[in-house]
Amino acid sequence: MQPPLGKKTKGRQRRENRLVEDRESRQVTFSKRKSGLWKKASELAVLCRASLAVVVFSEAGKGFAFGSPSTDAVLGYAGYGEANVPAAADDVEWEALEALCQETEKNGLEVAAEAARMSAVGKKVMDVQTQEGKRFWWEADVEALGEAELPEFARALQRLRDNVRRRADSLMSALPPP
Repeated sequence: MQPPLGKKTKGRQRRENRLVEDRESRQVTFSKRKSGLWKKASELAVLCRASLAVVVFSEAGKGFAFGSPSTDAVLGYAGYGEANVPAAADDVEWEALEALCQETEKNGLEVAAEAARMSAVGKKVMDVQTQEGKRFWWEADVEALGEAELPEFARALQRLRDNVRRRADSLMSALPPP
């Protein structure tokens, strides 16, 4: 067996800290970095029982806020909000937050496992297609698919049908009236 001819992706690479020139790439970078920032802030709040607020504004001026226990509560602590907010969250709130974080992590693992299972199902469909010499995945012999693959194959066909219908509708609406 020969070694692979290079990586399929670039993987995780360090980026130079400078403005991303392309507007769409900048928006994608903002979204990904923002979600990473929220995750780190959440971890800091849970691990250290810190009350914190993070406010970020997009290039378009849209504001996004994350706060633990809430943005309003943290701003209230700092004197920027309502003064009747208690100075510290009680243990019950922290336990609930920790339980929520653990549940979120568990759900993330379940989603990853389901994604891996669906990838395996897709690979099996592609293998059946290749074995039969079919050109497109939807031409695969459904008799060769197992019980686990058939529902996903049916959903994929429905998505294909819906996409074709949307594309046909958009093409029809783009035509000049008769």
